[in-house]
Amino acid sequence: MLDSYRLLRPFLFALDPELAHNLTLASLDKTQQWGLLQHCITKPAPDPREFCGLHLPNPIGLAAGLDKDGRHIDALASLGFGFLEIGTVTPLPQPGNPKPRMFRLSEANALINRMGFNNDGVEACVQRVRQSPYWQSGGIVGLNIGKNAITPIDQAADDYVLGMNAVYEIASYITVNISSPNTKNLRELQGETMLRNLLSTLDLARKRLSDRFGVRKPLFLKIAPDLDEADIHLIADLLMEFGIDAVIATNTTIDRSAVQGLPSSEEVGGLSGAPVKNPSNHVLKILKARLQDELPIIGVGGILSGDDALEKIQGGASLVQIYTGLIYRGPGLIAECAKALKGI
Repeated sequence: MLDSYRLLRPFLFALDPELAHNLTLASLDKTQQWGLLQHCITKPAPDPREFCGLHLPNPIGLAAGLDKDGRHIDALASLGFGFLEIGTVTPLPQPGNPKPRMFRLSEANALINRMGFNNDGVEACVQRVRQSPYWQSGGIVGLNIGKNAITPIDQAADDYVLGMNAVYEIASYITVNISSPNTKNLRELQGETMLRNLLSTLDLARKRLSDRFGVRKPLFLKIAPDLDEADIHLIADLLMEFGIDAVIATNTTIDRSAVQGLPSSEEVGGLSGAPVKNPSNHVLKILKARLQDELPIIGVGGILSGDDALEKIQGGASLVQIYTGLIYRGPGLIAECAKALKGI
């Protein structure tokens, strides 16, 4: 599959990035439905992991953002991921930001996106997850939830509760996304007052849902790479105070210093890929030092090789997630990362 992707990549990169994204996923679906995908890829060898009560076949996950609506769960699972994260989904459907809203920076192995949580709404996504044979057979599917763009920031907690209520029964775990730069004011939720209110509200909501369904679902928080050390310490302390199960470090960055002067580098949005690796790893190490072994971390950001994945683990992560690396390296990256982390 890796060799095949090398042949396909020039064609895909000649297209608009969002069009190429959609075309690739549609083609992947067809290949999986026709039973051909298993003959095109080399899946990772089993490397079981336990994480927050979840039983994972390997430590390589799909980061949120690639499959926002749960339309491609079975095809993506067939690539060999140990777990998938779907979303970000919002309570109400929304179109996201105007196009164009995704840009390649090929010289830097990077993307800039300002998608803006475009999705069909949480209820539609939940129905698709239910219909997935991968989910039905016990595959790990996390749901990443966010707020609608029209919801005032001081009412954001209400949207997250709505999202949690909708996904709780079917989600293997729930990720609270407060770190996307593409929804106005969203990152304000990482400040002490708003974050304390949000986590307190979600803690109470989860307790009610745990009682209702008889199971306590893991709750994760995804944070930005553009935080100073004091902010990271504050977030870490609040995560422990409110019993959040894990933290995902990190989302995309708004910093452009690593891509200055490149075409499209001044586009508004979140920068992902190779340039976010060092900022993300910096946050990861600060988190690990603050959290010690009280709370596990999922490392994401700038993974384009097995060595990059290993660096996340050595920096304190227990699992990794990939997204932009798939666009530049193709599905072979999954097995390469799994091999690098085998037995670690």
